Amino acid sequence: MIKYQLICDSDHEFEGWFRDSADYDAQSEDGLLECPMCGSDTVRKAVMAPAIARRRQTEPSAKRAAFLKEMAAAADRARDYVQKNFDYVGEKFPEEARKIHYGETDARGIYGEATGKEVKDLVDEGVSVAPLPGAKPKTDKAGAPKLTDANKKLN
Repeated sequence: MIKYQLICDSDHEFEGWFRDSADYDAQSEDGLLECPMCGSDTVRKAVMAPAIARRRQTEPSAKRAAFLKEMAAAADRARDYVQKNFDYVGEKFPEEARKIHYGETDARGIYGEATGKEVKDLVDEGVSVAPLPGAKPKTDKAGAPKLTDANKKLN
């Protein structure tokens, strides 16, 4: 395996792993490389420095900070889109997801609550699920995490 530092035409840097340099070349020629931040398919290798052990950085670089800010904004946009366009089904999420998967109800976008075990069971059944990005944990008035009924079942 080989890791390349990649950059898109909007100067977003990211890394990609390839079997070998020929694998990178083939994917690049076929237009299969895409920037995870903006979706651009104009991607090239960035200038790379050799890996040299150094002391721990005390402050993130400006580029890294900008990248983290962009990723947080993308997560916010995704969460907002889901909340505006999908049906919230609360703790009935596993049940509703199964009904849609097995054709017992009309297909539609849903989101809600599920325990780790419920998610694993859904995935094992072949039901497509994904976490809602950037979801903020619910807290009580004092700022402590609020336990939902689903979380209480795990304790």
